[in-house]
Amino acid sequence: MQDEWQCLSQEAGPDLKLFRARFDLMKNPRNGASERMLVLDSPDSVNVVPITTDGKIVFVRQYRFGIEDHTLELPGGIVDPGEGHEQGAIRELREETGGIALNWSYLGAIPSNPVFMNSYIHHWLAEGVSMSAQQELDTGEAVDVVAYPVEDVKNRLLEGSFQHPHTVNALLRYFSTQQLIK
Repeated sequence: MQDEWQCLSQEAGPDLKLFRARFDLMKNPRNGASERMLVLDSPDSVNVVPITTDGKIVFVRQYRFGIEDHTLELPGGIVDPGEGHEQGAIRELREETGGIALNWSYLGAIPSNPVFMNSYIHHWLAEGVSMSAQQELDTGEAVDVVAYPVEDVKNRLLEGSFQHPHTVNALLRYFSTQQLIK
């Protein structure tokens, strides 16, 4: 393995609402060249694979400004300051869908986008979900809640129907724990 990259300096960048930009001057161990690299500081996020009491997986359909289109994805969001990621998952499921779960299991975490972000997304499985609360959406959210049978979700996943990489990863983790992907 090559030597480690060396951070020569850090410069604060603009506040971008969900992120804070930072510029790190990094020295390449291969050739000694220095490059100014962008890093987005962000809190960790969560997403939830919610399984209802009748065996369906709950999704949210919402507009995503980056691709200027709607996506079908698992409920989730940024972990609030002082909140653990399990508490964030419980809160996000309730706020985005009105769902309350009987059982919670941790499915693991991955980097949000290791190319330029320093945060992780934590995946949670929520079982025994009932849609018994009211949605509590933020002012910038417009979310439709839909649910599909597990087998339908598996087929959609294998066909490449899901666009959000965090949803894809969480579903792969869920289905691998259930040994449903073969």
